[in-house]
Amino acid sequence: MRGRLRVYLGAAPGVGKTYAMLGEARRRVDRGTDVVVGYLETHGRAHTAEMAEGLEVVPRKTMTYRGALFTELDTAAVIARSPRVALVDELAHTNVPGSRHDKRWQDIEELLDAGIDVISTVNIQHLESVNDVVEQITGVPQRETVPDEVVRRADQVELIDMVPEALRRRMAHGNVYPPEKVDAALGNYFRVGNLTALRELALLWLADKVDDQLDRYRADHDISRTWEARERVVVALTGGAEGDTLIRRASRIADRSKGADLFAVHVTRSDGLTGANPANLARQRALAESLGGTFHQVVGDDVPRALLDFAQGVNATQLVIGSSRRGRFAQLLSRGVGVQTTALSGPIDVHMVTHEGASRGRRPERLSALTRRRRAAGFVLAVAGMPALSMVLAALRGELSLASDIMMFLVGVIGVALAGGLWPALVAAVLGSLLLNYYFSPPLYQFAIAERENVLALVVFLAVAAAVSAVVDLAARRTRQAALASADAAVLATLSHSVLGGERALEGLLERLRETYGLTSVTLLERPPDTPLTPGRQTDPQRWRVAAAVGGRPCGSPDDGDVDLPIDDGLALVLRGPTPSAADRRVLEAFAAQAAVALRQQRLEEQAERVRPLAEADRMRTALLSAVSHDLRTPLASAKAAVESMRSPDVHWSDADRDELVDTAAESLDRLDRLVANLLDMSRLQAGALGISTRSLALEDVVPRALDDLGSGDVLLRIPGDLPEVLADPTLLERVLVNLIANALRYTPPGRSVLVTASALGDSVELRVIDRGPGIPESDRDRVFEPFQRLGDRDNHTGVGLGLALSRGLAEAMGGGIEPEETPGGGVTMILTLPASPRTAGHREAVGHAADAVILDRVETWRNRLAGDGLP
Repeated sequence: MRGRLRVYLGAAPGVGKTYAMLGEARRRVDRGTDVVVGYLETHGRAHTAEMAEGLEVVPRKTMTYRGALFTELDTAAVIARSPRVALVDELAHTNVPGSRHDKRWQDIEELLDAGIDVISTVNIQHLESVNDVVEQITGVPQRETVPDEVVRRADQVELIDMVPEALRRRMAHGNVYPPEKVDAALGNYFRVGNLTALRELALLWLADKVDDQLDRYRADHDISRTWEARERVVVALTGGAEGDTLIRRASRIADRSKGADLFAVHVTRSDGLTGANPANLARQRALAESLGGTFHQVVGDDVPRALLDFAQGVNATQLVIGSSRRGRFAQLLSRGVGVQTTALSGPIDVHMVTHEGASRGRRPERLSALTRRRRAAGFVLAVAGMPALSMVLAALRGELSLASDIMMFLVGVIGVALAGGLWPALVAAVLGSLLLNYYFSPPLYQFAIAERENVLALVVFLAVAAAVSAVVDLAARRTRQAALASADAAVLATLSHSVLGGERALEGLLERLRETYGLTSVTLLERPPDTPLTPGRQTDPQRWRVAAAVGGRPCGSPDDGDVDLPIDDGLALVLRGPTPSAADRRVLEAFAAQAAVALRQQRLEEQAERVRPLAEADRMRTALLSAVSHDLRTPLASAKAAVESMRSPDVHWSDADRDELVDTAAESLDRLDRLVANLLDMSRLQAGALGISTRSLALEDVVPRALDDLGSGDVLLRIPGDLPEVLADPTLLERVLVNLIANALRYTPPGRSVLVTASALGDSVELRVIDRGPGIPESDRDRVFEPFQRLGDRDNHTGVGLGLALSRGLAEAMGGGIEPEETPGGGVTMILTLPASPRTAGHREAVGHAADAVILDRVETWRNRLAGDGLP
């Protein structure tokens, strides 16, 4: 039997999730339940540690990663212990590489599969669906996430809620973070606005989960009645122009209740031949989504029943319907959709909204089944064929009865209906009845009928002929409608494939329209925002501008083209070329509506592209403030403490102690100087204001100076003597080498050396810094060059993460670059590429042996100095 999962959800760190989890564990222990602590993170909080006292703890598993020791949940040990309940803190935690699973929630899944109940904790910022929203609010990216589905599948999710002011007071009292971190936290992540937004996110996410649970409960218990747990407003759309009014009215109704949902629904008949105006529906869909609603399309021949089924399915509380557009006489014959829906609505409130088209009647679009030529041929066949048939039957008068003559005339009427449609068939039926009366019904050659049964036969003939003609015409009409609908669907499918498969959606859409209908040009015109609206269409090109065009010369105004499709007050699609038929108008309007949507998307993308640098700069500033808070404060604090100690009159310092304090202050200030220099150079690089002076340099001269700056470390230097000189700025190149070699030394295991080699490749020189560390996953190799990245580091004591980003920027500024690749056998090789100096290519070979001697002498001197310092 699978275990049960209980999750404590919080809006931010410090609200008390772990404390609540421990409280629940103590209550279960008091009831006699077997409870163990699988993994607990107290974060140094005394109250949390006190609450954990007395609970059985399963020892953690110790792992080594990049030379450091880490502890993780020992899943196998917990399963072997087989408790009834296990406490596993931090659901979204990422395990140390080499662990049994990549994520802790996967460890928890294994415990659940083993039949162990698990209690865990997670913050809202770690849920995958809101991760980007949290970063926008707080400016802090969250690297550790958990799929929403993992938490949604939990048997219980309990929100640990706390108002922002109370959480900030708890932090100020030192109950969340150490005192030295409180001020920075309160001024950044834990601002009142951030905490309020995170709290709302947590409440809304949990409300959605409660909705899911309620829907499952209603489905499991076959409950179809509406439960007004939350306001849900459904607006019914027919595809008419009044839909905009209905959507806005429904939105105002939904806005009266905080958190209400808005659903727009259109019912399509199952035959698919009586669809609404696609342009109107596309516009109304965009309007509903812009107002925070969703658009849905359902199929049903009984419109009132389909509307109510949808409303009950989403647990709607209110339904908005437009007043009937049918005339008064039509309303007397049938109650209409609105009246029927109201009568069947039950507990759902129905709003009948009036509009401009109400009660004005609607004339349904009637598609002709046959062409004019077919109808003309039908009339000719009726007028000429019926007399010809009479002549043939008159010659056979002695052999056929009146009933047989009627059947032959009925066959003739059906033939006319197949050839020319309804009206020619009706003419043939009337003409046939007159000819039957005159030539075949006694008394002959008179428009009179002697026997009553002949009267009935002629009347039945006329009625059957008319009915059969109507049925044949309707079948032909439906067949043509189906063919046109299939053609329209094929065009729209090709359209969607063209738009979705292309990079430039708007131009692709217009080009597809031009090709489909053989047009000369297609132009999308827009009215500038400052152009005043005047009655009628404007022919002045100065009042319009071309938003997009394909084909020949674009149209300058709506009247320049052969077909003008107005989209709204500010947009028009103008076509030049063969005039499409009236039956194609619906598809053209769909093209126009999609063109408007594509234009808006293109404008939004352009705006996003313009805003992206600003957002990136803001992200950089936020990351900078977050990253340097510790690195600026630490050297300043160290230097200040050393200076104040020397100035203290209460302590007498020896010369050795004073020298040590001076060295400490100098080292701290040097560290601060390097940090500020990196920040300034990074700012200059981003602003394009970094001054660079390149000249020919020999790598064997620059690399040893970089090693001298590092001061310590096991580095092997192998640079050929015949290597060409490079074009670079000596100061910047030394900075790049220091950063690359220092980074390699940081991750190289003890007892292993960092190798620096160089070689010529065409017109460039490649210098390789090779380490034997844990390596970098291929997916993260570009991310390590982003500013303020410390991939894999878990503290802020190793710098702000500018080294590699600055190094790549400086290398590119000098005309080179830096690329990482995997070191065979494990590790990372950083390849620094620099342009070779053309004037030294032939000279280097002549001095190669002398240069080799100089290099070996310098390297040996540097290694001897390190050995004298007691370093390996």
